[in-house]
Amino acid sequence: MKKVTLATVGLIAATGSFAGQQHHKNNYKFQKDHYNHKSDTLFQHIATFDVQAGNASGVAEIVDVTKDGKTLVYTDAITQSIGFVDIRNPAVPTGLGKLDVGGEPTSLVVRGPHVLVAVNTSESYTEPSGKLVVVELATRNIVAEHDLGGQPDSISLAPNAKRAAVVIENERDEDLNGGLIPQNLTGTLLIAELWGAPADWNLFEADLSPVAENAYAGSDLEPEFVDINEQNEAVVTFQENNHIAIVNIINGQTINEFPAGMVELNNVDSEEEDLINFNTTLVKRAEPDAVVWLDNDSFATANEGDYEDENGEAGGSRGFTIFNQDGTVEFESSESFEHWLASAGHYSEARSENKGCEPEGIEYGKYGKNEYMFVGAERSNIVGVYDVSKKSPKEVQLLPTGVKPEGLKAIPSRDLLVVSTEEVALGEGGEDANGNPPQINIYRLAKGPAFYPMIESVNDDNGTPIPWVALSGLAADNRNPNKLYAVSDSFLAEGFIYTIKANTHPAQIVERTQVTGASESLDLEGIAMGPDGKFWLASEGNADGRPNMVLKVDTDGTVLDEITLPTFLEDNARGNGFEGIAVTGRPEKEIVYVAIQRAWPATGDTDKLHTKLGRYDVATGEWGFVYYPLEAEGEGGWIGLSEITHIAKDRFAIIERDKGWGPTTAPNAELKAIYGVNFCNVDFRAYDDEDGLVTVDKKLLGNVLPILEASSTWTAEKLEGLAITKNGKVYIVSDNDGVDEAPGETVFLRIR
Repeated sequence: MKKVTLATVGLIAATGSFAGQQHHKNNYKFQKDHYNHKSDTLFQHIATFDVQAGNASGVAEIVDVTKDGKTLVYTDAITQSIGFVDIRNPAVPTGLGKLDVGGEPTSLVVRGPHVLVAVNTSESYTEPSGKLVVVELATRNIVAEHDLGGQPDSISLAPNAKRAAVVIENERDEDLNGGLIPQNLTGTLLIAELWGAPADWNLFEADLSPVAENAYAGSDLEPEFVDINEQNEAVVTFQENNHIAIVNIINGQTINEFPAGMVELNNVDSEEEDLINFNTTLVKRAEPDAVVWLDNDSFATANEGDYEDENGEAGGSRGFTIFNQDGTVEFESSESFEHWLASAGHYSEARSENKGCEPEGIEYGKYGKNEYMFVGAERSNIVGVYDVSKKSPKEVQLLPTGVKPEGLKAIPSRDLLVVSTEEVALGEGGEDANGNPPQINIYRLAKGPAFYPMIESVNDDNGTPIPWVALSGLAADNRNPNKLYAVSDSFLAEGFIYTIKANTHPAQIVERTQVTGASESLDLEGIAMGPDGKFWLASEGNADGRPNMVLKVDTDGTVLDEITLPTFLEDNARGNGFEGIAVTGRPEKEIVYVAIQRAWPATGDTDKLHTKLGRYDVATGEWGFVYYPLEAEGEGGWIGLSEITHIAKDRFAIIERDKGWGPTTAPNAELKAIYGVNFCNVDFRAYDDEDGLVTVDKKLLGNVLPILEASSTWTAEKLEGLAITKNGKVYIVSDNDGVDEAPGETVFLRIR
């Protein structure tokens, strides 16, 4: 991830504490040696720019760069402006402000000293309008405006910079006649001849009549995206029409046009039932969005889909296609792109019934001798990097992004890739409530291992990736120091135990076991292995009546026993309950410890800065509790516990964290830490004991915030799992919230 300092929590000393070691220049060597990963030249995340905090922008959609590669320019439809970012030092991007362009900018390109901005000024679907705004970079003055006669979408600059092409979409009204086309106003393609002063530029309309004659609903063309090759040929996608055209931008004539076709998808998930099952075959219209030339003969489309036909069939083939300009399909990704994302935990179950991962952006760049193609998945918040040097795409790496990546810009002259994201992440309090603003993510091609994904799943017996999202609790195997276990929380309708092979990079999820036989729905937040090799799980309750439960589970996932809290305490419980579990003792005489995330407003809880740790004696069936003192709340929102892990004898490690994400947008991350407690001679009492509960002492073992900052594009909120193996290795994992209005990035690291 970021090429900045990776910290480690350090060594577990004999006392059970963590030493505060820091790894600076050796951080890559540490990871490389640890995972025995062959070093390569790959894209490394080096910076994230918050466009809200840095430029007071609403979003960042399409992005381009000046010829010297030192200034980014992006569109922001929310504030009807374009924004500027200084990347002379790309690891420290700096906002340069924004400029009002008098409408919603939909796309832009930088041409020498000017920025050409396609601006939508439409008052309605029936009265589309727009303008081409020309901005002088040096002065930030608008030096020319040209009427476009309709609503623009994409703009592309010819490699020789003598012409540009502007897509005029005149998009359909999705509330009119069920959104079906044709509707009244068709779209077109305008060609701008960029000769002389900007005010003197000439625009003329391309002849798309061959497309209108042959495309689906051709009387209402919906052009979406355009790109131009070195032969002055523009490739244009017509998303709703599921069509593609090649246009000569010198004379405006259509050279070729053909349907984008149908794509067969095997072993995909087509139901939104809060489970991920790759067991369906679909045949979908490609419906391409973005398009990019790979050379003068071949181009690639990102097949997002944006239309539901008269039969209720939605398009979008969840991948990409490489075409020859004669219409021949040279490569079809089919389901492979989405499966690749799913293996990394970036599968958006909430989109299964719609368009899946929705590939929207696509880009090409030649870096030295290597040619790369970049595919952005709008709903999975990730970019797939492919080597296309030998035409047949080869998977290289996955790059996590902010929410809804749309703009992709390759900058080979500086070995950079830039990705802009168009939407804030939503939280319980509404937009931006969880601190994930629209971002510009910057990556550099450099020598070093791929830090992402840090954990991925292998294929199951059906040849599809073991599906996983939202890892919560983490536990070590009692015997094998290279084997860990994790659980999934309530994001999925069923609870699962994941077996992890930890001594590889990425770590591998090699097995998934469903938890069966529970009397209630599950929200698994903690896991520990008992002395007999069976599992103890913590399931968090909620305010709707689901109780907090401790489950003993066989190795095949069968629930063997369920333990609830004392009635008085459970009756006063709320959400933010069980979050971690640890086990000590001999078989049938185990002592089970649980961490309750936050203080509950029950009788006796007068200090809301103290939550509870519970102790359950399996042999006697008795519960006891102590108070745990939480840190004072800061800018990062409320503070709670996420994990309790046994270290040795009476010593335990506890994750304490806030709700914050990232460094700049409130709630910003301030506390992601591991504390130690020692239960030797600590009096666990019944909750209703008339003497009240004692408060356990805690000791800071390690600050994990530097690790998360260095290992994620936007500091992860939910540091959820902590495992300590029998030989003293320490692992952490973050919860990615199932990519549901969240970035979806999972941090999984061995920190000692």
